[in-house]
Amino acid sequence: MPAYAIAELTVTNPEAYEEYRRLVPATVEAFGGTFRVRGGTAVLKEGAPEPGRIVVLEFKDMATLEAWYASPAYQEALAVRLANSVGRVVFVEGLPTA
Repeated sequence: MPAYAIAELTVTNPEAYEEYRRLVPATVEAFGGTFRVRGGTAVLKEGAPEPGRIVVLEFKDMATLEAWYASPAYQEALAVRLANSVGRVVFVEGLPTA
């Protein structure tokens, strides 16, 4: 069943964050992942506060998502993200594919 990484971030240093944006796509691709959302316009309909930058990644299953996150290549990129943004990331299983 597919698994998703859902991130909501506030970028605190846009110039330095560009390095993260440059590094991540190859790490996602190496694990067969796909960007489903990558910082497009977000419209708050309920609750608060206003959302930050939203990113949704899809992987074939939770094991692959966890392996991507733990990979040395992503850990290098993650250090850049953590130094230049704040937010939260949630991993969630999707519905079985038909």
